[in-house]
Amino acid sequence: MTSKTVEDLYAAFAAADPAALLATLHPDFVLDVSPGMPLGVGKRHHGRENALMECWAVIFGAYETAPVPDQYIWAAPDRCVVLGHYLGTARATGRPLDAVFAHDLTLKDGLITNFVQITDTARWHESLGAPPTAAAA
Repeated sequence: MTSKTVEDLYAAFAAADPAALLATLHPDFVLDVSPGMPLGVGKRHHGRENALMECWAVIFGAYETAPVPDQYIWAAPDRCVVLGHYLGTARATGRPLDAVFAHDLTLKDGLITNFVQITDTARWHESLGAPPTAAAA
């Protein structure tokens, strides 16, 4: 069940399907986004709807991208570390985005309750054509 939930999460990102994305997230969901991410999203987001609207909708509005998993590492039955790349382009500049990531996912009741994102934030800024912030450098 939990393996399918994690796979469903990335399928929802690839399909840009908000309903499918929300279906993988626990009601007590918390998202921690790398400090230094552009557009003010690099912070803690409480609640699945808040994460969708305050983080992912902002990012996917500015970028045509999705996380592409390369490896799933199960650290425990309820914890998976996913390694991969964000691949795509910034909508405003047309510049490519290729940023590595590690996602640390914790599951509860078969749904993702905690999602910690670690990524190369400088690559996100470069794609927008903006210099990275001090936190991203």
